Amino acid sequence: MSNRDKKTRFKDIKQNYKQFDNILKIFLIIGIIIISGFIIYSLLTPKPGYITYGLLNSNRKAENYPTNATVGENITFYVSVGNFLNRDFSFRIEILKGNNNTKIGPFGSINATSYLNSSVIFLSHGKNWISNAYNISFTQPGANQIVIAELWESNIGLKDKFWEILTMRLNITSS
Repeated sequence: MSNRDKKTRFKDIKQNYKQFDNILKIFLIIGIIIISGFIIYSLLTPKPGYITYGLLNSNRKAENYPTNATVGENITFYVSVGNFLNRDFSFRIEILKGNNNTKIGPFGSINATSYLNSSVIFLSHGKNWISNAYNISFTQPGANQIVIAELWESNIGLKDKFWEILTMRLNITSS
């Protein structure tokens, strides 16, 4: 290879590196813009809200739930709801009784007997609500009796929307 060819080749390589350097700078700038857009979007997008929903024992604590009872014995419990949806929440609670034939699913319970429905409760964002005491008893003995608490969102003029379900399983014995 002659000296002239080496100089030409070196010049071509240098020019290719400059082109590559320019393309790399453009891609880096585009990448920085895209990542900045994602950061700004995540900072400005409100966090999704949520509901807290729980069963409380007769002492209003989320512990030591009854697992055994006798026929006719009152089982006392409370229901709690917390609204963190970033909006107002109107709901009702439906208490049901079930047994081994009851199916619990993502849209409520099947083959359960409705025991009572609360009135519609309005809860502002950031507020918590605890029900009055619910007392329920069973008339027949049996293993795997179920107390079911369903949370339904109430929309004025529209059908209620199923939200969540909680269960308490009991073994009911004769006295």
